[in-house]
Amino acid sequence: MIDASADPAALGDLMHAAFRGLRKRWMLQLAPFDLTPHQFRALNAVARAALTSSGSKGEPGPGETPGLRLKELAERLRIAPRSATEVVDQLAAKGLIERTPHPTDRRATLLALTAEGESLRKQVLADRKREADEFFSVLEPADRAELVRILGELVPERG
Repeated sequence: MIDASADPAALGDLMHAAFRGLRKRWMLQLAPFDLTPHQFRALNAVARAALTSSGSKGEPGPGETPGLRLKELAERLRIAPRSATEVVDQLAAKGLIERTPHPTDRRATLLALTAEGESLRKQVLADRKREADEFFSVLEPADRAELVRILGELVPERG
């Protein structure tokens, strides 16, 4: 085992190795759903936007529009709008996201999950929880809590 406490670079290497392991599992987990990590992140961002902009009954609140603009999706994913367009095109071709005209801006299009997209998202989230439980099962509950605390210090903005 590497003594990461004596060498910050070694600690970084351990973090990268753990992340690569998680990312590989994530890609393998998404394959049966015919999704890439980028596609799922987009699907999730559109769903979260709908949840945060909706009122208590799941309808848009006063002055809010249902859906997410492509530009907003690109900003949330921290990718170029052209890349966001490609991901949305792929998701739309699979019937998971739909584009609708903006109700007040003729130039804009809004993105929303289809019923199939929402169903698939819920399946993936449930599967992801199961996989994460399995991945982190080697840690005792107290160690998991400490890892959450430490990572929270390193990543103060979770977006």
